[in-house]
Amino acid sequence: MTPDPLLASVIDLARRAGDAILEVYAQPFDVQRKDDDSPLTAADMAAHRLIVAGLQSLTPSIPVLSEESADIPWDTRRAWQRYWLVDPLDGTREFVKRNGEFTVNIALIEDHRSVLGVVQVPVSGDLYYARQGQGAFRQEHAQSEPQPLRVRRAGSPLVVAGSRSHGSARQRELMAKLGGHELVPRGSSLKFCLVARGDADLYLRAGPTSEWDTAAAHCVLEQAGGDVVRFDGKPLRYNTGDSLLNPEFIAVGDTGIDWAGRLAS
Repeated sequence: MTPDPLLASVIDLARRAGDAILEVYAQPFDVQRKDDDSPLTAADMAAHRLIVAGLQSLTPSIPVLSEESADIPWDTRRAWQRYWLVDPLDGTREFVKRNGEFTVNIALIEDHRSVLGVVQVPVSGDLYYARQGQGAFRQEHAQSEPQPLRVRRAGSPLVVAGSRSHGSARQRELMAKLGGHELVPRGSSLKFCLVARGDADLYLRAGPTSEWDTAAAHCVLEQAGGDVVRFDGKPLRYNTGDSLLNPEFIAVGDTGIDWAGRLAS
């Protein structure tokens, strides 16, 4: 599918942000700590400034919420029916480790749902994108032909995408309920992308994530035929309250299985 003009512009913006990240990645860089002790680098801020300026120029009437400018009060956000949700560098821990497993995430949210998503992988040049009703695609580099993405039916043993840098006893306990499975560790939103392209069956997250961590890849997975649901089986939604933290969730490929019920058993 040839992206429509808005999606094509966001793809270009994500690629340019990826280039800005790589400029920092190629040199020695300092690591600061935010209030929640998560890392922050010059690459995060360079990508943030580029994306926010680009989106404001592209769609002046649509507000932008980025991880690096997230202090927008709920009294303001609650009136938003449509806004951009951005993680300019998802997987800063992976960036610091220099393992390449970090992404640029840009999503358009309408009525609490992610309706456009772009996930760009700066080191490999890999790109995932989707728009509601138009399918999901992967482009391995800027000159290659985009290929449609489709989830797969769950196999046995299950292939589970898991966090490269996060984990907990609770998450291990929940994953044990899945039965026999192979764990494939990945950083950032790449876990969703593994499910969307049919290389994993699910990604289970027990623990905090922020809405900008998931929104872009959520759209990609949903348009590839999958879904992202909370542990109570309800769909994951955005900008529904004061907190910008997601509830615990399961990103799944095979929607014919009651994954929430399986974990609750």
